[in-house]
Amino acid sequence: MKYKRLNQTIVLRLERGEEILEKVKEIAQLEHIKLATVQAIGATNDFTVGVYKVEEKKYYSNHFEGDFEITSLLGTINTMNDAFYCHIHMNAGNELGQVFGGHLNRAVISATCEMIITVIDGKVDRFRDDELGLNLFNL
Repeated sequence: MKYKRLNQTIVLRLERGEEILEKVKEIAQLEHIKLATVQAIGATNDFTVGVYKVEEKKYYSNHFEGDFEITSLLGTINTMNDAFYCHIHMNAGNELGQVFGGHLNRAVISATCEMIITVIDGKVDRFRDDELGLNLFNL
């Protein structure tokens, strides 16, 4: 991973073999980020995304391997119980133009990933909503 901080914006490049969520956590801790938005594009050959079924309070994951372009990666960095937390969704398309996506569980970079992190002044912690079974912004 290589990055440059420009005021409240971090521009970073992930390298082949790096895992996205691990690197988001690493940069958030290095730069002491408590609240930010994340967006990225790139390429992956190994990723897992999930869909949450509210009625069951359960995530269902789908794993994909092969050549995929990351067509959209969006999310947030914040905290829960004052510790690092991130919530990211990703879509990736194959050579047929089929796109798969959902809540990002894991994604390994196959070529590169260009990411922009926009740091927001302040802090928003999360809390566990037992009715939904999700960790929500505590506003």
